[in-house]
Amino acid sequence: MTEQIRIGIAGHGNLGRGVEAAVARNPDMRLAGIYTRRPPESLVPRDPATPVHAMDGLATHGDRIDVLILCGGSKEDLPRQGPELAALFNTVDSFDTHARIPEYFAAVDAPARAARRTALVSAGWDPGLFSINRVIGEALLPDGATYTFWGDGLSQGHSDAVRKVPGVAGAVQYTRPVKEAVDRVRSGTRPTLSTREKHRRECFVVLEDGADPDQVRHAIVTMPHYFDAYDTTVKFVTAEELARDHHAMVHGGFVIRSGNTSDDNTQVIEYGLRLDSNPEFTSSVLVAYARAVHRLNAAGRYGAITVFDVAPGLLSPKSAAELRAEQL
Repeated sequence: MTEQIRIGIAGHGNLGRGVEAAVARNPDMRLAGIYTRRPPESLVPRDPATPVHAMDGLATHGDRIDVLILCGGSKEDLPRQGPELAALFNTVDSFDTHARIPEYFAAVDAPARAARRTALVSAGWDPGLFSINRVIGEALLPDGATYTFWGDGLSQGHSDAVRKVPGVAGAVQYTRPVKEAVDRVRSGTRPTLSTREKHRRECFVVLEDGADPDQVRHAIVTMPHYFDAYDTTVKFVTAEELARDHHAMVHGGFVIRSGNTSDDNTQVIEYGLRLDSNPEFTSSVLVAYARAVHRLNAAGRYGAITVFDVAPGLLSPKSAAELRAEQL
């Protein structure tokens, strides 16, 4: 076996734990260390041999890590960590605030390019795999329309955003596709649908003691980029109810491109995911792209990149010759 790719994990929430599991299933990789803002001694890794360090020790560990996977949240963590850490490491992250990706890309690109590092931003399944399928659908069917539906399931990014609202002690958020909209799209009729017509959002929230529920509800439903464009309901529950009824992390969704290749023929392309564990699947995507980042950096591709810049073969541990023989 060639030398293993050394993976570091920055942050050890659901996504970080998923990266641990994914690295263990890739023989060409090994986990070089976990970096946490919590007391390192309080963290129990899957493999007891995995080193655990304080996050503020990262800057001195540049020679120990080939690719650092950033597992913080998009609302507050990644806008700060992404540019800082791209100056020190090759990185992969799952920044998922779609409207802010161009500015985030620019913020990461400059330090990564200056340090001759490679930083892949906004990987995962959306943005990420769904983004690729949107581009392919539009390229294959230029006379058409693209629709993306998320759910039915729990959104990590939106749940994290709700938990950041003052007065919230705990929360989850579910994204629900509107069935009537999905049926219209699958029919190939190319309906014009607003954001509000395609999805609704449902939040289950545990309040901190003394918090005003009306203020919390207003802060959630008016949050830009997350909830303001949707029909959003907020339901207040106890901590016990949240733990009992909302611990599963199922998710999924689909991208549909419908279009015409001639006046007589309508074509519909659909790509879908059904996930038992949103964070574990997202982590698996990040780990595959870490392999590509390692290869691209070795080839001299520096700066920020996205999934659009990565050839599919670079994700696979197999050689180009093996892929031609087995998959083409």
